[in-house]
Amino acid sequence: MTVTTFSELELDESLLDALQDKGFTRPTAIQAAAIPPALDGRDVLGSAPTGTGKTAAYLLPALQHLLDFPRKKSGPPRILILTPTRELAMQVADHARELAKHTHLDIATITGGVAYMNHAEVFSENQDIVVATTGRLLQYIKEENFDCRAVETLILDEADRMLDMGFAQDIEHIAGETRWRKQTMLFSATLEGDAIKDFAERLLEDPVEVSANPSTRERKKIHQWYYRADNFEHKVALLKHLLKQDDATRSIVFVRKRERVHELAETLRLAGINNCYLEGEMAQIKRNEGIKRLTDGRVNVLVARRSR
Repeated sequence: MTVTTFSELELDESLLDALQDKGFTRPTAIQAAAIPPALDGRDVLGSAPTGTGKTAAYLLPALQHLLDFPRKKSGPPRILILTPTRELAMQVADHARELAKHTHLDIATITGGVAYMNHAEVFSENQDIVVATTGRLLQYIKEENFDCRAVETLILDEADRMLDMGFAQDIEHIAGETRWRKQTMLFSATLEGDAIKDFAERLLEDPVEVSANPSTRERKKIHQWYYRADNFEHKVALLKHLLKQDDATRSIVFVRKRERVHELAETLRLAGINNCYLEGEMAQIKRNEGIKRLTDGRVNVLVARRSR
C-alpha cells in the first residue's frame, strides 16, 4: 500500500498535531518507506541524503513506540540516537522536541564541548530520548555515568560520516553496551562500499532496506555554480562580491585550513560583511551562539573549517 498522508500511518494524535503545526501532511519518500517497518519493530537500513526528511523517518516511529509502551516509572533513556557532530545532535534533538511538543516525553543531548555539570541532569532525571555524539557518550559509559540497559532502540544518523571520522570501533562498543535493545536503525547518505555494508551487517538483524533520493522539488531548490579565479586575490574579490548580493542573506563559507578561519573572517569584516566564525577548539556555548547569530539574522555569513 502506498502511503500518501501521515494519518494513514496510524500515528498518535499528538504526533499528527505536531506535524500539522509544522505544515506537514504528506510523508516524504523515505518517511513513507521507513516508518511502517520501523513501527512494526523491524531493524531499518536507510539510504537517504540531506533534504529527504530522514530525521522524521526515524524520530516518528521512535516517539510512537514510547507512546504505545509508556514507562511506569522514571528511568534512563529508552531511545539512543548517535550523530557525528555536536551541531547535528542539537538539530536532531530540537526536531524531536518539536514533534513531541504535545507529549510529556523528555529529550536530552550529550555532546563534547559541554561541562560535566551541564550533563548531570541527564544522568539524574528521567530521559526518554538522548541524542549524543559518540566520543563524549562513550566517556560517560566507561565512567559508569550513563546507563545503557534501558535502551530499546539504537539509531545511527549519518553513519557514513561517523565511519569516515573513525568512530566505527566506538559505535560498536556502544552497541555492545545496548545489547538488550529491541531495534536498530541506521541511516546513511549512501550505502555504497564494503565498509558501510559490513558495518551494518554487524549491527542490524534482518533489516528492511529503504532508500530515497531528494524529491524533484527539493532538487530544484539547489543551484550550483563553479567559479574559476586567476589567483588568491581574485578568489577573495569574487567571494566578497557574492556575499554582498541582496539574496545572500544567510551564507556559510567553508575553508580548508584552521588558520584561514580567523583570517577570512577578519577580511570579510573589513569589507563590511557582517560575519561570525566557528572553529574546532571553540567552547560549545560559543559555537551555539555563532549558529544562532546566523539563523536569527544578526550576521549574514558564517565562516567555518570543513570537517573533511
